[in-house]
Amino acid sequence: MAEKTGAEGGAKAEPTPPDGYVPATGRGGFSTLNGPYFHKAGDGPMAEQAFFALDRHCNGMGLVHGGMLSAFMDGVLAGAVWRGAGRAGVTIHLSIDFLHMARAGEWVFGEARATRVTKEVAFAEGRAWVGGHDVIRCSGVFKLMNRSR
Repeated sequence: MAEKTGAEGGAKAEPTPPDGYVPATGRGGFSTLNGPYFHKAGDGPMAEQAFFALDRHCNGMGLVHGGMLSAFMDGVLAGAVWRGAGRAGVTIHLSIDFLHMARAGEWVFGEARATRVTKEVAFAEGRAWVGGHDVIRCSGVFKLMNRSR
């Protein structure tokens, strides 16, 4: 797994994804620009995704920006809603607890599951981690959508 690093030790390009993870596609322009993201294929209730922290994901201290982690976990929770409800959902509430840091050059993993699905909304919980420590714990509420096109 070869990776390139910058003069300050930061990551410039992502290495080969971890076993079982494949590139995530069709996520829309915002996520495409923020990524690349990877997901674990499968049809179980748990959504599992990852990204390799590049310099552009970080603040001036080389730590993954809280906004990047928030956007990533919003997508992981939405993936869990899709798996649990069989429909796309848009975020109407997102609650995040930042527990630890992630740095450039590390794989950030996320997992989430839908905890409750009603006719119009779904609830999900998840976490992100690096190595052996949690970086984020989060929960969200999503308005379930009916595709009009």
